[in-house]
Amino acid sequence: MARLAAGLWVQAYMMRCQIEGIPVYVEARGDGTAGAVIVKLCTLDGKARAYERRYDLMRDTRSWEVLVEGDEAEVDAALARARSRDPDLWIVAVEDRAGRHLLDQPGLEG
Repeated sequence: MARLAAGLWVQAYMMRCQIEGIPVYVEARGDGTAGAVIVKLCTLDGKARAYERRYDLMRDTRSWEVLVEGDEAEVDAALARARSRDPDLWIVAVEDRAGRHLLDQPGLEG
């Protein structure tokens, strides 16, 4: 399975969110080629959920899984720790009261 460069994926993801009217921005810029991407969904009620892409070796598939969720401050603290361990990590923030993130949409799901 070919892997898209992280920076290109982030640009495409942001465009898809913007088309749907979902506010999205880069909270932390990582390595444009090989950086991992975490999508933080803020529901604007003080809560947040962070998704990371995981690879299932047995099925040879990728999927988005919840890395951490809870109060937005706690999620931010967990993401800050992750960034301190991996400075190439991208963090893309999505703000949507309805909880839309589009990560299950064709072309973005894995």
